[in-house]
Amino acid sequence: MRKRIIKVISVISILLSCLLGYYFLNKYYSFSIPCLFYKVTNWYCPGCGITRCLFSLLEGNIKQAFYYNQLVTVLLAPFVIYEIIRIIGYVKEKELIKVPNIVWNLLLVIVIIFGIVRNLV
Repeated sequence: MRKRIIKVISVISILLSCLLGYYFLNKYYSFSIPCLFYKVTNWYCPGCGITRCLFSLLEGNIKQAFYYNQLVTVLLAPFVIYEIIRIIGYVKEKELIKVPNIVWNLLLVIVIIFGIVRNLV
């Protein structure tokens, strides 16, 4: 159990360090990774605006985050809660929650519909 806790803390630390590093590179040096789908098709993909959305959330600006990517803003809290439950299950060496495949399939359909609708509006 102790090894699992150390592993979880290490992975979370690395992910947060990467996010904060990218945030500061973007904020102070205007470094950002462009969306290749948008560059090729000139259409917004379902993920366009995620970086700006997450940075706005880091700054506490929920309204602006929602403007950049509505789907991520709405689904981020349930996803974080789900991941926290999964991490607790991993540390305790049990599966605490099992999401049925129908939920993942429905989420995929929602993402596809969101990608289409955001280009029609």
